[in-house]
Amino acid sequence: MIDVQPRRVVIVGAGVIGLACAWRLARRLPAEVTVVDREPGSGASAVAAGMLAPLTEAHPTEDPLLRLSLTAAQRYPAFIEDLTTETGTDPGYATHGTLAIAFDADDRAELEVLAGHLSASGLPAEPLSARDCRRLEPGLATGVRGGLRIDGDRSIDNRRLIRTLRAAAERAGVRFVAAEAHGVLDDGGRVTGVRVTGGSLPAEVMVVAAGCWSGGLHPSLSGLVRPVRGEIIRLRTRRSAVPLTRTVRATVQGHRVYLVPRADGELVVGATQQEAGFDTTVTAGGVYALLRDARAVVPSIDEYELVEAQAGLRPGSRDNAPLIGPLGPEGLVAATGHHRNGILLAGVTADAVTDLIADGELPRYAAAADPVRFGAAVS
Repeated sequence: MIDVQPRRVVIVGAGVIGLACAWRLARRLPAEVTVVDREPGSGASAVAAGMLAPLTEAHPTEDPLLRLSLTAAQRYPAFIEDLTTETGTDPGYATHGTLAIAFDADDRAELEVLAGHLSASGLPAEPLSARDCRRLEPGLATGVRGGLRIDGDRSIDNRRLIRTLRAAAERAGVRFVAAEAHGVLDDGGRVTGVRVTGGSLPAEVMVVAAGCWSGGLHPSLSGLVRPVRGEIIRLRTRRSAVPLTRTVRATVQGHRVYLVPRADGELVVGATQQEAGFDTTVTAGGVYALLRDARAVVPSIDEYELVEAQAGLRPGSRDNAPLIGPLGPEGLVAATGHHRNGILLAGVTADAVTDLIADGELPRYAAAADPVRFGAAVS
């Protein structure tokens, strides 16, 4: 519950979640909205592939997250249309689907489990032969044994999305403070502001959207969010290579890999996942594994230009679902813990946070993300 109409809202974190929340809140509330971040847009949101994949990310034990992700996917076109209209900028939303491919019997069995889960949920997925897979994507390796065509997935250029969201927030009057947040301040019952480098900022409502660093900002978030390191590489196609036209996902000798093409010729390759604390080192082993597995899927990767290698820290929760809602003292709102789905869930998170602060109640569609599921106390 939020029982006060704030004059000042401060959002900690300027990734896609914080920026989307700031934009929506500034347009709806008669309040001053401020975003605090030392380097806006430089966190996990920038080190992402931009997959909007509620179907291929579906897991049989995570139905509440699947329902939230499907809601987000359904709302995404309107979210992007609104954002594009507001800024006049195309954030690179692509409606191509996903092709999940198999190389051996174990891979095929895994795809059959996914297909069965999606079918049981009433969601479409089309089994394909090896020939069908290569007809869709001629650049695939000859070792492909079959696949699953999932047209309901989408993708977006995450870095263009960050820039567009910041532009929309600035147009809506959001103030940006380039500082590091050190902790939420409260008087024992209500939020009073946030402590930052060199001082503090007052607020009646604090939205914590600081990704894997959220747990250090208030005791009520301690232990609820952890860093999960992921490494990605960015490649660029050359004329001699056959470019992909849709996202391709595969398992290569037990290693998951995804390849996400952009309209401008960029190809993002990722899928490493390590519990490595707050270490953002790009490792030789990680880059080697990504290139090795990508090459097994698309042999012409050898001809691509290697543009960039990065490591980022995804904010993981105990059950892989985000934390969206009130916790701790009155006025403290969590918008964190999105793990692999922050880009997909940005719009629906912003809507839920805005409804919570404006109307006093967390909307029903976001109930699966309510921090109360972890026994989080709310004043």
